[in-house]
Amino acid sequence: MPIIQVIDVKKDYYLGNVVVPALRGVSFSIERGDFVSIAGPSGSGKSTILNIIGLIDVPTSGELIIDGKNTKGLSDKELTRFRHEILGFIFQSFNLIPVLNVYENIEFPLLLGKTQVPKSEWKSWIEFLIGEVGLTEWRNHKPNELSGGQRQRVAIARALVTKPSIVLADEPTANLDSTTGEQIIDLMKKINRELETTFIFSTHDAKIVNIADHVIRLRDGMVIENRRSGEDIFEENAFTASAEN
Repeated sequence: MPIIQVIDVKKDYYLGNVVVPALRGVSFSIERGDFVSIAGPSGSGKSTILNIIGLIDVPTSGELIIDGKNTKGLSDKELTRFRHEILGFIFQSFNLIPVLNVYENIEFPLLLGKTQVPKSEWKSWIEFLIGEVGLTEWRNHKPNELSGGQRQRVAIARALVTKPSIVLADEPTANLDSTTGEQIIDLMKKINRELETTFIFSTHDAKIVNIADHVIRLRDGMVIENRRSGEDIFEENAFTASAEN
């Protein structure tokens, strides 16, 4: 079973009496352990669909199924708990807490509620992640003492600390120089292979698109390409078509 199923999702925004469609019946599925790029020009809907998958926004219509659970009709409390248990987030602006050091920033999500990590294992798991992202010597440093690439490494470790099944990354290399960006991409791909975490990127970065094993391209709120490595380019909205047959 796919870890994510997006079924005929539409999203409209309203400017006064004017309806602005951001997504126009988007359908696709994502397998567990995929390294996914959602690509497209500005205004294509890629950030909107990432926010919907991240349970930050809700569709106007359609269905989102995550890990076998239909999210339609869940209360705000249920959505918050589900988001904390199964999702991790990486932001282009890092969103680190300035007064906390590397270790404390990574630990922070564990303090917010129940996770898959027993409290007795917190320290060893955090230390493992700090080593995994190459920041052992920087564990006691605060964000203002780190480079942009180091801050993004902290953000990656923080996204993984609750052992989420899915990590969502919105333009994770946008604020980094090209060399640092490539290092961050390689690090995320390494973690994807080793921990079998599903990564989903909203990105303009050609390298992420090139190394992704599943590419979904949007234009004007519609899927124009949905391709997995080794497969031919699909027919637009094939998921919906097959569901109707």
